[in-house]
Amino acid sequence: MIKDHKKYFFTEPDEPVLYRDQFPFTRIPRIIFDSTTVMTNPAPKLWITDTTFRDGQQSRPPYTPKQIADIFTLLHKLGGKKGLIRQSEFFIYSDRDRQAVELCLEKGFEFPEVTSWIRADKKDFALVKSYNLKETGILTSVSDYHIFLKLKRNREKTMNDYLEIVSASLEEGIIPRCHFEDVTRADLYGFCIPFAEKLLKMAEDAKMPVKIRLCDTMGYGVTYPGAVLPRSVPKMVHAFYSELGYPSEWLEWHGHNDFHKVHVNAATAWLYGCSAVNASLLGYGERTGNPPLEAAVIEYISLTGDDSIDTTVITEIAHYFEHTVKAEIPTNFPFVGADFNTTRAGIHADGILKNQEIYNIFDTGSLLNRPIRVMVTDKSGLAGIAQWLNENIPSIITGERELVSKRHPGIKHINHWVLQQYEQGRTTSISAEELMIQARHYIPSLFESEFDNARNEAVRIARKISEKIASAPELESFDVEAIEEFLERIVKKEGSIQMLAITKPDGFRLTQVHTQHGEKALFRNLMNKDFKNHVWFCEVLEKGKAYYSDLFFSKYTKRLIITAAIPLKEVSGEIRAVMDVDFIFNELVKLITDIPDEIVDEKV
Repeated sequence: MIKDHKKYFFTEPDEPVLYRDQFPFTRIPRIIFDSTTVMTNPAPKLWITDTTFRDGQQSRPPYTPKQIADIFTLLHKLGGKKGLIRQSEFFIYSDRDRQAVELCLEKGFEFPEVTSWIRADKKDFALVKSYNLKETGILTSVSDYHIFLKLKRNREKTMNDYLEIVSASLEEGIIPRCHFEDVTRADLYGFCIPFAEKLLKMAEDAKMPVKIRLCDTMGYGVTYPGAVLPRSVPKMVHAFYSELGYPSEWLEWHGHNDFHKVHVNAATAWLYGCSAVNASLLGYGERTGNPPLEAAVIEYISLTGDDSIDTTVITEIAHYFEHTVKAEIPTNFPFVGADFNTTRAGIHADGILKNQEIYNIFDTGSLLNRPIRVMVTDKSGLAGIAQWLNENIPSIITGERELVSKRHPGIKHINHWVLQQYEQGRTTSISAEELMIQARHYIPSLFESEFDNARNEAVRIARKISEKIASAPELESFDVEAIEEFLERIVKKEGSIQMLAITKPDGFRLTQVHTQHGEKALFRNLMNKDFKNHVWFCEVLEKGKAYYSDLFFSKYTKRLIITAAIPLKEVSGEIRAVMDVDFIFNELVKLITDIPDEIVDEKV
């Protein structure tokens, strides 16, 4: 049934169009061809938009606001003065989201521009306006899978609702970016193009852009010549740009990697008329991920020849993710993996020693600050093994350990093991994992033990918990009764605390000694004791800052514990008391987790 007719027909089917010939669901999706192809028609200008903090956070533990601000700065640095990375989108619903947005806005960068993502709800525009943002993404799902099966509506009702929210955005002076969700399963000429035509008319009337993000939500897009809609990326972008005439700078591609086509689909969208490719650092994104932003940067340079981009920032970003975010990047991940330009094959190693161009994709040393590396073989010798260790052992790279000399006895033992491998018929290079095992065995001083790591992490957790307690508003006044109730509540809640008390500057207790249930009698003699000469008390009073002990055994419970002592200060900075906490090491270890602190249950 035809509802509207201008240049394109809007159709209202009685049943959803699900393209069962291409999406049978009970079998692998089909790629169907009709032998019709379209010519490339690249947008006059190409750029990248970023979704690291929106879609990118939907597949991993969320970043802290500080991490977002740091990564945002790196995106600015990578995008350069021309603004290759044009925009970055943010959630704006939680306090944490808003804190991250504020930190990024404070930087005052022209690029990337901070944009938001909201639901199709008029009330959400108030959030956008509160930050004075110029643009926001709006969810406008376009496939019948979403319209009929999820929203339980027909096309006409859905389109009218979308147009109403777009109109509200334009009235507020906010550029709407319509996210055409699931476009690679949608009826392009029966719904998407007629909808886009109406959006184009609204943009002309408002004299404001109305952007469209083509969202390949399930990664169904393909680039093969002659493939049919709705899966054909060339034909889809061609329909919007070359047929309808939607401005290229208002068109954006957003893909997913369900079928390992996320990067080539994005590049193809550029070639057929989208100015913008929406990408995420390291490809993080819902389910299988989005186009890797660092790969989009390299693709852009390949297509345009623009040599103004500082590609070494890609390596800075990789290091930040590894060392600060604690993200595990696959070692063979292109451009950012630890071994992406490292060869393991013996014959390749021989070629690289003669000329690195034989087996290196480009000069990764100058362009990415990642010199090509060769794995150890029987030809490496003592010097080669020492060099490999010095380039790969984390404690040496960070300067915590000195460089290893080829004369180190451990190097001789490792070299002997390597030679044995090849005497037994080995033909491949020694892997990084094997070399690390040998180094741990013969030069253990280069590594922290698992116990060292656990101890360091336990101290970090003890520090965080004690600082939270010390900053609680209940400790701001010297209402001893209220303080006692607060400390009692904390100890009951926090099982890692063995003992908690507050001591006056004269060395005597202000409060009782609060302990775990049934253990108070063990600490009875601490109530009236003078602590003026105790290390933790002296350290805090002399230096005016927190003190954390090494591990030791409690004389009262015989447990392995850590003592934390925190100064409680007046507004003037004068110390009015010292809070000391004994933490049970075994209980702290149980709290070690990869989940960011912001989403771990509050301890106070």
